Amino acid sequence: MLGTALALVPAYEAVAAAPDSFAPLAEKISDSVVNITTATTVSARSGPGPIVPEGSPFEDFFRDFMERNQGPNRPRRSEALGSGFVISDDGFIVTNNHVIDGADEIDIEFFNGEVLPAKVVGTDPKTDIALLKVESDAPLKPVPFGDSDDASVGDWVMAMGNPLGQGFSVSAGIVSARNRELSGTYDDYIQTDAAINRGNSGGPLFNMDGEVIGVNTAILSPNGGSIGIGFAMSSNVVANVVDQLKEFGETRRGWLGVRIQDVTDDIAESIGLASATGALVTDVPEGPAAEAGMKAGDVILSFDGSEIEDTRDLVRRVGDAPVGQKVDVTVWRDGDTEDLQVTLGRREEAEAVPASLSKDMPEEEPERDVLGVTLRGLDDELREQLGLDGDASGLAVLDVAEDSDAYQKGIRPGDVIYEAGQQRVASLEDLDAQVEEAREAGRKTVLLLIRRGEDPRFVALPVGE
Repeated sequence: MLGTALALVPAYEAVAAAPDSFAPLAEKISDSVVNITTATTVSARSGPGPIVPEGSPFEDFFRDFMERNQGPNRPRRSEALGSGFVISDDGFIVTNNHVIDGADEIDIEFFNGEVLPAKVVGTDPKTDIALLKVESDAPLKPVPFGDSDDASVGDWVMAMGNPLGQGFSVSAGIVSARNRELSGTYDDYIQTDAAINRGNSGGPLFNMDGEVIGVNTAILSPNGGSIGIGFAMSSNVVANVVDQLKEFGETRRGWLGVRIQDVTDDIAESIGLASATGALVTDVPEGPAAEAGMKAGDVILSFDGSEIEDTRDLVRRVGDAPVGQKVDVTVWRDGDTEDLQVTLGRREEAEAVPASLSKDMPEEEPERDVLGVTLRGLDDELREQLGLDGDASGLAVLDVAEDSDAYQKGIRPGDVIYEAGQQRVASLEDLDAQVEEAREAGRKTVLLLIRRGEDPRFVALPVGE
């Protein structure tokens, strides 16, 4: 019976054991991790001074005292601490932008006690990365970037830095989650439970091979201290930013020139797309995409040979692409794929130009309820109320039934419907025709392009029987 019981035990793949010690890794990388001290001159706002009656014998005394010691806007020095790491033997150092932002002086302390002044090569506030440079008589010991995409949830990691001024402190943990997004457009954070505190910012997160897979940037905490939820910007994002800062002193991100939103299941069904994937184009202002023939309503399925999962994926891939590069873009349009070639612009130089929404106005129509929404064709009065151009056409939303699908999907009075079924609508008859066409084609929904101010988005509404 014992043999039978053992035979029934399922076989599991071997799980990597925890390291016996992190000491060899700490010793290997310690010369490459630095403490950063910054000094900033700030103006101190003078608070209310002592109240002395006018004519008092103490009036002159207190005035002289305040001017000598606490004069208005008397400058003072403010210091801050952070961490960083060496990426080249000739003195390039990576840290967080917020560590050195506004600093007048930056000092780098190495593990051997040597202190060198640093200058700022370039910064990128969007990813909170800064590149510094020191001049050293002897070559420095760099650490390499690893491939953050290879990091898996559960992998061991080690952080080293200057938490709370306790320099060259080591903490260890695991990768808790991947692809975390906090607040930035290009966020790709590794979440870890390795202890990260104030002063760890800008320090490296290492894998067990001694490669930097993240730059420790933020913590989630109710009290300011580590509770095991820390975030490190992934090395694949950082390495690309650092390369640009080193070459240009600034970032130069690719720019496609579209406004986009995620594809939902109902939107996919309404346009005949097999699955809710890709990025739905809501607007194409003047720019690279418009010059390549891209249109509002296209769904970007692939960019430069890589399939696009959602809007976040597209933004990252476009941002990482070189300015001026010609890329192949595959879009879903009118029930089929179409290939376009776009020459990317530079995002930092891009100027938003609103898409033209002009069309000849039909005769004024009475308002009517359609799909739970009270609509009326735009007239001069409505255009003025909504702040629209004098030749703008479309259907103004006057009211929305609170028990309707339209209300649930966020349509509100003041919105303007410009397209239905990816066709321009200037009258209620235009909308009726597109709703009927969707029903005849067996679709459950009709796709509407709606603008609220300058923000366009697509909404798929059920058309009923």
